[in-house]
Amino acid sequence: MDYVIVYDSRTGNTEALARAVADALPEEGRLASGRVEEVGASALSRAERVYAGFWTNRGDCSDGMAELLSSLGGKEVFLFGTAGFGADETYFAGVMARAAAHVPESAKIVGTFMCQGRMPASVRERYERQAEAHPVQAARMAQLIENFDVALAHPDADDLARLREKVASL
Repeated sequence: MDYVIVYDSRTGNTEALARAVADALPEEGRLASGRVEEVGASALSRAERVYAGFWTNRGDCSDGMAELLSSLGGKEVFLFGTAGFGADETYFAGVMARAAAHVPESAKIVGTFMCQGRMPASVRERYERQAEAHPVQAARMAQLIENFDVALAHPDADDLARLREKVASL
């Protein structure tokens, strides 16, 4: 089966997932692998399956990925992504549902995978400033800081192994 791996990554988290997808698949049949802006329309049009990875932007996939997903009519699609707010399957499911909504009805989603990903240090700093400036929000900011600290370890070896296993089982 001819396939493409395409991803959008801001901090390297989703790029790490894309490498894990590539590790799980045979070289034979790979038409292209790279960032949204690097993978050409020709490879995408020839692919039977597209492995599409994204970072979470406002509870959805990135705008560039949304545009690409909307062009995948008639394809098999495997969606994978990372979210800084994580370890909550309900949140992950919501993000994935919103990303999947960009995929045309004529495409078939053959699998999905989400995991937590580390965030830039500026996010933690913003939470700290918010807690100082607005003491009434300090407890909520403490929860967000705790989540930030947990996210620093992700995607971890277990996340990558689970993704490789899922991709290899298709």
